[in-house]
Amino acid sequence: MSELPVLRGTLMRGIGSFYTVRTAEGELYTVRAKKKFRHQKMTPMVGDEVLFLPGSGEEDGWLEEILPRRSECIRPPVANVSLLMLVVAPEPEPDLLLVDRLILSANRQQMKVCLVVTKSDLGPSLYPAICEQYRESGIPVLQASSVTGSGLDEVRQMMRGETCCLAGQSGVGKSTLLNALFDLHQETGSISEKIRRGKNTTRKAELFVQGDVRILDTAGFSLLEIDEIMDPVEMRLYYPEFQEYEGTCRFEPCLHDREPGCSVSAAVSRGELNEERVKRYRLLLSEIREKWRGRYD
Repeated sequence: MSELPVLRGTLMRGIGSFYTVRTAEGELYTVRAKKKFRHQKMTPMVGDEVLFLPGSGEEDGWLEEILPRRSECIRPPVANVSLLMLVVAPEPEPDLLLVDRLILSANRQQMKVCLVVTKSDLGPSLYPAICEQYRESGIPVLQASSVTGSGLDEVRQMMRGETCCLAGQSGVGKSTLLNALFDLHQETGSISEKIRRGKNTTRKAELFVQGDVRILDTAGFSLLEIDEIMDPVEMRLYYPEFQEYEGTCRFEPCLHDREPGCSVSAAVSRGELNEERVKRYRLLLSEIREKWRGRYD
């Protein structure tokens, strides 16, 4: 009997130690992860490109190798995202510090980023406010309503050819948006009347393929800490709106944290940079400095 060939595919979903793999031809296989990944401290992630042995008959196949990742998100745990779509809505109230944490992580991994304001039918004021917050960042801001259908074509166009991850607080309407965009049937939830926060309806990460778009639907979250240790001097490099001011501050390097003669602070005073966005930058910088000081503890 000839040996089964090793195939290449993409992890679409995982439950326990079982994973669904999709080949480029669209064939689906169920595989199990070998113990060697546990010994290597490697956890397969939805979105991983893998090599696997298909099962024979009623037997499941085996995951043989996880190919090098182009990007990696720990929370939500997904791999090879090329476009991070950050979803905000009038309800729950947007946590823009969370948004900026995710943008920082995406920029460090060279992911594209897009902001999508959903539930625009609930109120028109959020979209221009978000545009103002991120006007100098180079990040596209789109507006869409899953109820009226407005803006959905623009969102689809942004997603073409990408492996997209929708992220944001619970209850912002990520699954509802996916249903409206691609006629999926994801479970959706509502906002808790008591706490005005989202009920988390997506409990696992799953990859969907729709034409030339690959979409990762993930569990929502309301808090994300920056786990990675970064030299505080590097952080300003991941804020595109700061680039034109580099080299013009009194001190070099300047962390743009209220140092005397800081060109970023001067730009905020002149209204060239959004003050709230810079305030959040400094909050994140403070966290990164603290982690940097304790890196050998």
